[in-house]
Amino acid sequence: MTFDPHAGRHRMPVVFGPSAGPRQGPDGRTFDMSRAPRTSAAISFLTERSRLEALLPPGCELDGPPVVTVEHTMLRELEWLAGRGYNLLGVRFPVRYQGREETARGPFLSVLWENRPEPIITGREELGYAKLYCELPEPRILRGAHCYAASWDGHEFLRMEIDGLDEATPPPAPAADGVLHYRYLPAISGVAPSVSEMVISPSGGSPMRHRSFRRGTGRLAFVRSTWEQLPTMYHIVNALADLPILDITGASIAETVGAKDLSDQRVLR
Repeated sequence: MTFDPHAGRHRMPVVFGPSAGPRQGPDGRTFDMSRAPRTSAAISFLTERSRLEALLPPGCELDGPPVVTVEHTMLRELEWLAGRGYNLLGVRFPVRYQGREETARGPFLSVLWENRPEPIITGREELGYAKLYCELPEPRILRGAHCYAASWDGHEFLRMEIDGLDEATPPPAPAADGVLHYRYLPAISGVAPSVSEMVISPSGGSPMRHRSFRRGTGRLAFVRSTWEQLPTMYHIVNALADLPILDITGASIAETVGAKDLSDQRVLR
């Protein structure tokens, strides 16, 4: 069989043919994500504007108060992983992007940790998500308190807790064009990037629906770390640890079902 890099979705090593993943099955079909359950625990906090502005990608400015949201998500029963699941930890804040031709508003997903290599590889290569690996164990739940942690090679760099949970009405969908990402690929040699662009996961098109939504009281802390503890991402954790938590503005746990496969991901012009 002659290798055709334009027939179906490919990822390295491409010489073996099209690759299965969240947007392409082994027979080329798409997967049904409408019944996949997820549990998301989120804490938002107000921080210093100048500190957060230092983390903005090119062409972006803060869109409203400098509020950061840290969200731990557990995905389960994923058809593209043959029924398996994985956990995520994302950090986002609202931005407005002004490109050469387009303007877009929405949360900027500055970093997304995951605990499986497959979604990291597919998300970085196919979508331009800023994904990294870390250990994300199941939450520890005691007397109504949900405790979360993130670590790498045994070093814990995030602690997060939500308690005092009460049933609440799910919030309305945010007035956003989508989730924004800064896609960056370094050149093979030299310092200049091979790819540097803003991309967007457009709003809409998702079958997500709430099963339950609870609000509570949240606490979180990123742990300042040394190079020896986190050789490739100490600078990321320390930049987040340096964001002052001036006020916790929200804490919630949502049980939802359904998602889209992000095939509508595109570059902002």
